[in-house]
This record gives sequence, structure tokens and C-alpha cells, in this order.
Amino acid sequence: MGLVRGDVDVASLSDAISRADRVAAASVVPALPIARPGKVVCLGLNYVDHIKEGGYEVPVYPALFLRCQTSLMAAGEPMVRPSCSERLDYEVELMVIIGKGGKHIPEEEALSHVFGYTIFNDGSVRDYQRKTHQWTPGKNFDATGPIGPDVVTPDELPEGAVGLKIESRVGDEILQSATTSDMLWSVARTIATVSEYSTLEPGDMIAMGTPPGVGHAKTPPRWLRPGETVEAEIEGIGICASPIVAEEDLARTEAAE
Repeated sequence: MGLVRGDVDVASLSDAISRADRVAAASVVPALPIARPGKVVCLGLNYVDHIKEGGYEVPVYPALFLRCQTSLMAAGEPMVRPSCSERLDYEVELMVIIGKGGKHIPEEEALSHVFGYTIFNDGSVRDYQRKTHQWTPGKNFDATGPIGPDVVTPDELPEGAVGLKIESRVGDEILQSATTSDMLWSVARTIATVSEYSTLEPGDMIAMGTPPGVGHAKTPPRWLRPGETVEAEIEGIGICASPIVAEEDLARTEAAE
């Protein structure tokens, strides 16, 4: 998190990296981009076709909710289908990492507050999400929100990360496919909106909503199943891949170790 706060001498860091022993990329185990983010703010409805497939009206103010720390994990770690439900759904999303904090950030200055962009799969347990008008239960089951593995700085992408292909799939099965240009609320507008009510801090993360094609809207519904691997991909950023495991199987494995 030091890089995000801006308290690291980047030149010294680069020199240290150049002197470090080289390791094979395959041997690197991804971690969360921010180990313990202060806030993870999520947009629930930010693509018109996704709004329609869910049976909602297009909102005039973004549908915002929070995800807690225990619901998050690094890319490559298993997404856990809970024992109380089989309705584990997928949602590929662009995620923004805040590098410079602030309150009441003007939209025209908002992109200067972005440290980088990564990928988020907003795993959602749909029957629990629908139990209440507040989405907290369905969006916060343990180990359902993989993030990463790569963080791309803004200079490597189009301004505001617009025009990027965004897709989710299991094997050869394309689940979602769209472009970030379809977002209702841009990255800049979203940062400005969130900062109206909450001081943004370095290391906070904002998930920018998902395009159409989610499992609960398909006929029949397409839930994630243990044994599958779901991939969330955004052009220019990378792939967030997660194997699916059943909570009961994971508990048996951990008990045997």
C-alpha cells in the first residue's frame, strides 16, 4: 500500500527490483492488490442491458453497496459456493484503485485520483441477495469476490478505461461479453459521486458494475458449479480466474489436513 500512498521513492524501488533475483512468473502466487482496503464500494446497476435483465428500472442515482473484507480473495483462490445455496452467480467488473484521497472531488479532476485498474468478479448468492431490498447478504458471502491478479496504471489504458472488452466465461462458454463504454456512470463521475458522501482514501477500491449475461437472468439459470473455473477478463488488464468449490467439500479438505 506504500505505492498507493505515494510514500515510496519510486526510483529506489525500481533499482531494488532490477537487482532482485529473477523468478518464473508461474511461481508467483497472486495476492490482493490491497491487503486490507478501507472501503470497497460497488455499483450494482451500471449497464442498461444488465439493469433490464434483472427487472429493474434505470436508476437516476447509482445503486451503491459495500463489500466486507471476508468476502474478498485474490485471483486464483477458489470461489466458495455456500452450503446454504446453489445459486452462486458471476459478475465480471472493472475495479478502480484509489491512489489519492479526497472529499467532494470534482468530476473533471477525478481521474487524477486513480492509482490503477484491476478485475473483480462480484460473486453473488442470488437467493440471499433477493431476501431483502438491501443486497448485503447476497454480496458478502465468504470468499466470493476474487480481485486481480494484475493492476494496470492509467497511462496504459484509454482515459477512464473506456472502450475495453469485458467478458466472463467457463471454458469455451461465453457468459458475458460487452465493452466498458456501455457503463452508465463513468469512472470519473463515480469517484465524484462517492466522494460527495464519503472521504475516499488511498487504497479504497470501487467496482464499476457488470454487463448483461449474468446467470440468474438466463433460461434456465446458469449457476456456477463446483469443479468449474470461471474466468473474468478485461482487455488490457488481464484474466481473473477462479476455481469453484463447495463449502462442504472445502471444510472436509481442511479437516483432513
